[in-house]
This record gives sequence, C-alpha cells and structure tokens, in this order.
Amino acid sequence: MGREKELRRTKCFWFGYKGHLAVGTSSQYILQALFSSGSLNDGKAMTIPLLKGIQERLHLPLRYQTMDAGYDYEPIYEQVHRMGQQSVIAYNKRNEGEIIGYDKHFAPTCFREHSYRYDSFDPKYETLKYTRPKECADCPLANEGICQKVYKVKITSDLRRYTAPARGSQAWKNIFKRRTAVERVNAYLKEFFQLNNVRYRTGKRAKIHFDMVTLIYNASKLAADRINVQLNQQQVA
Repeated sequence: MGREKELRRTKCFWFGYKGHLAVGTSSQYILQALFSSGSLNDGKAMTIPLLKGIQERLHLPLRYQTMDAGYDYEPIYEQVHRMGQQSVIAYNKRNEGEIIGYDKHFAPTCFREHSYRYDSFDPKYETLKYTRPKECADCPLANEGICQKVYKVKITSDLRRYTAPARGSQAWKNIFKRRTAVERVNAYLKEFFQLNNVRYRTGKRAKIHFDMVTLIYNASKLAADRINVQLNQQQVA
C-alpha cells in the first residue's frame, strides 16, 4: 500500500502543463506561444523553438531578446546572434569565480581596478568600445602608458558575457526593464482569461484551450488598440 501511494504521488507531481510565451515589450502582443508538459525547463527546452518560430513566421524589426537569469544558456545567446539580434539576459554566475582584470559586468579594469566605461558598439565589427575610467584623469600611471585609453572587445569572443549594449550600462538596464511586459501579459491571461484554471487531464484539450486563449487575447488587444486610435483621431479632429 505504501509503495502504491508513493507511485501515485510521483505521477501527480509530474501532472500538468505549461505555456511558453514570447511577448513584444512595446505592443504587448503575443508573438509566439508554445505548449508543453509542466516538467520541461523553460530555458533549456522551449526558448530556442520560440525564437525560431519568431524568425520563421514573423518579419519584425526586432533588435533585442530580453530574458531573466533563468535563460542564461549559451545556445540561447548563439541563436539570438544568428537571428541578427542582441541578447539582454541577466547573468547567472553559477559559482563562477571572478576574472582578474575585469569587473562584475566584464568591463576591463585599470591597474588600480577602476572599471572602464562603456562608450559605444560598432555593429559592423561587432565590437564594444570602453574608454578610460574618470578616476584615471589624475592618475600618474595613465601618463606612463601603463593603462590603455581605449579597450575594444568583440562580442563574439564570448556571447554570454559581452552584449550590446554592454552589461552594467544604463542602456542595458533600460532595455532589461522592458522584460516585465511578459509578466503583465501572463497576469492578464491568468486573471481575465482564466488560463490559471485549466483542469483538463488530456494534453490535447488543454492545448486547444491554451491556443484559444492566446488567440482571443491578441484579437482583444488588436480591437482595443484600433478603438484607441479612432478615439485619438476624433479628438484631434
């Protein structure tokens, strides 16, 4: 009897489904959606199929793919780079030690361990440019040629550590903040479209429910956006 309860409990643990969404941060439309077993890892199993689906089915001028630290895997960076876009993904150290000569955002540091400042990105050569720290203005070592004035790093040398804009820069932080759009869409689907109350035991029926919810959400969003455009035009007129 004890063993039967244990097996039943194990089966219940793996029971469930999960929806995976790629959301436009500005429009908050669902660009791509996939449905899977609840046991699959989002970052390892479903992210690359989502990205490939966007590339194959949509022709949008996307520049960045923004994700939290749960998606910090090299294959994801490589896929985003193949798509001609930039990864803005939170870094997960995973017990990695510090690198001598670089700060926590992988910017080079001077002899006195001041961080070089991110200046710009050259898309032609895929190179980040860092300039001398402001603390080095009066440093005697700077005049002796010990510290470089400019550092240039190709992002392809390590796609996980080097992104455009550079990690730690204000531009990177501003883009990363937009990631909350997917959280808002998830909340809408759960609260207003009852996606959190799916109780089907067959995956086929659950998937149909999920597909219908995402379709209705996008259609509702499109209708609301068009109504707002019309109202704005009437006010201007």
